[in-house]
This record gives sequence, C-alpha cells and structure tokens, in this order.
Amino acid sequence: MATQRILDFLAKERPEGPCLVVDLDVVRRNFEAFRRTLPETSVYYAVKANPAPQILGLLAELGSCFDTASVAEIEMVLAAGATPGRISYGNTIKKERDIARAFELGVRLYAVDSVAEVEKVARAAPGAKVFCRVLTDGAGAEWPLSRKFGCRRDMAIEVMERAKALGLVPHGLSFHVGSQQPDLDAWDRALADASWTFKQLRRKRIRLSMVNLGGGFPTRYLKDVPSVDEYGQAIFGALRRHFGNRIPETIIEPGRGMVGDAGVIKTEVVLISRKSADDPTRWVYLDIGKFGGLAETMDEAIRYPIRTPRDGDAVEPCVIAGPTCDSMDVLYEKVLYPLPVSLTIGDELLIEATGAYTTTYASVAFNGFSPLQAYVI
Repeated sequence: MATQRILDFLAKERPEGPCLVVDLDVVRRNFEAFRRTLPETSVYYAVKANPAPQILGLLAELGSCFDTASVAEIEMVLAAGATPGRISYGNTIKKERDIARAFELGVRLYAVDSVAEVEKVARAAPGAKVFCRVLTDGAGAEWPLSRKFGCRRDMAIEVMERAKALGLVPHGLSFHVGSQQPDLDAWDRALADASWTFKQLRRKRIRLSMVNLGGGFPTRYLKDVPSVDEYGQAIFGALRRHFGNRIPETIIEPGRGMVGDAGVIKTEVVLISRKSADDPTRWVYLDIGKFGGLAETMDEAIRYPIRTPRDGDAVEPCVIAGPTCDSMDVLYEKVLYPLPVSLTIGDELLIEATGAYTTTYASVAFNGFSPLQAYVI
C-alpha cells in the first residue's frame, strides 16, 4: 500500500503534522486497469473522492471523463484540461442556478431522480441529456448509498416520460451498488431492474441508450476484495444476461477504486493511556481523527490498515481515537484494533489506503487544527 516513492518522500521531506501523500503512479495504474478490463465502458472519475489538481490533470491527460457533484468540481475539471463533453453533472440534487451555470460552461449530461429535478433541468439546460438514477438495495456494501439518491424503477418511467415531454433527451439510467462493494452479484441485480425499465420505456417509444453502472469498486483495506478483472467479467456477464445483443453504452464512476490505494496518511501518536489502573484496554490517541479526514471510520465502516515502526512486536487490542475535544472523535472502539504493546508516544504511523475521501472530508479548522495537508508525487 505504501509505495517506495511515498516512503522515500516522507523520509526526505519529513512533513510536519498529519498529512496525506498520494502516488500518481498508482492512480495511472488503476485507470489503465479499468480501461483494460472494461474496454467498451467510459470511465467517469468521481471527483469527490479526491479532487487534487494533479490527479485531475493526470486523468484528463489519460482520456478519462469525470463525474462531478457541483459547479466547483466542474470548474476544477475544466481547469485540469478536460472538455465539457467529458463531464457528467451526476448529483441528483442541484440548484437551478447551478444547472444553468453548468449548461453555460458546456455540460450537457445531467443526473435526475424526480420529476421536479427534470423540470429544473428543462428550464435551465434546454435540450440536455438526462439519466435517471434508480434505487438499489446496496446490500453487502461497507458504505451503502441507498435511500437518499434514486427512485423506484416504476417512477423512473414517469421521470423519463416527463423529460421527453419537456424537450430533454432521455439518455439512460444509473444506479450505485454502494461504495466499497465486494459482492460481484450486486451489479446483476441492478442491471435486471435497468433492463426491465428499458423495456417498459421502449413500449412507450422512449429508447434509452446508456446505463451508468456507478461506482462501488473497492480498495483493499484489511479484507481481500475481488480484482478489477473479476468485476469486469461479472459486470459484462450481467450485461449480456439482461440485455442480450442490445447492450447499451455503459459508463462507470470509480472514485475509491481509482485513488484509494494511491494514498497514505502519516500520523503521530500523541498519547497512550488507560481509564483506570486495572483497565485492560489501552487508548491510543493520534494527531488525526474523524474531523481531520477519517470520517469514513463513522460506525467503523471503513477499517484502514495501519503500519507502525514496531510491527512484528507482540500486539494487544486498543481503542484508537483522534485529538479533538469531541467525544465522537473515536475511530475504533466497538471492534478494538490490534497495535504493538511496545508502541509509544511520538511514534509515527502510516494509515494506508487513504487516498479517497480524506482531504475532502477534513474540517476547515475544528478545534483550531489545520486542514489535512496533502502532497501528490
């Protein structure tokens, strides 16, 4: 996980405080793996995972497209060298003035999941292409994304009928099987619903041409996950099963799977203590916590690999917490984390696979702590 390039950078530069270091060589390798495994599928990088200009610039150069959630992200992608035709405004919750600004910038592809959103797009981006997000259960995902986004498949028919009536182009459907999804069958279930909806709309003389397969491609944390090749085979097999010889245009939106394993956070042990003289559990406090970029430890959903300078020594289960004066700033307590007994205050640890959803989740200045510093090499 921590590449030699990252280790060399940390040894040479000795950056102060907690920081994220991202290796662009890993990002390049991941992009090429997606393109090789799903050659007929367009890659739309989920910018929200990590919008570092160097990452966006590399992916734009490699020919990636981009899934954006806001006008600010659209502007970042354009600044990185991508053309508007390679951008999807993939957030289903948009202010009408933001839709108008995106349209002014040249974006022509928009996500919707309700008639009300379709009506906003029709007013602010006349003639644009829209795709409707359909609910999936997200079963098996470590970070489910159901409920808030998407509509039932029967409502998707109504949404696309309204889009056509208002002069928009009903372009396709999308779904998201949940972030960090290890279940290869998750796409099969979602594509079955998509195929049904395609058929129903075809009977109403609305011919969709695209399926957005979403994200969900995982990063390896503490558990093994299927390879990109295995995901590609499973997805293509499901497409053939449900669409036969009428396989539509497809796109994917990897975020975590693109940059997660490219980044490592360096952190320092600030305190090691116990709650009583006979308490068997050590508390290990780091100089980074939930508010410093590790928000995905919420409910202990994501368990990051942690390297210490004392790996190989005897270990015991510990609570790991952050430095802020907030009782919620505890990373792992329900399931204690094994750390070396010899660990001591001042030791520097490496939290691996932290390239996604860390810098963008970090607070601006909670408790006066600086935002997470990031370096891209």
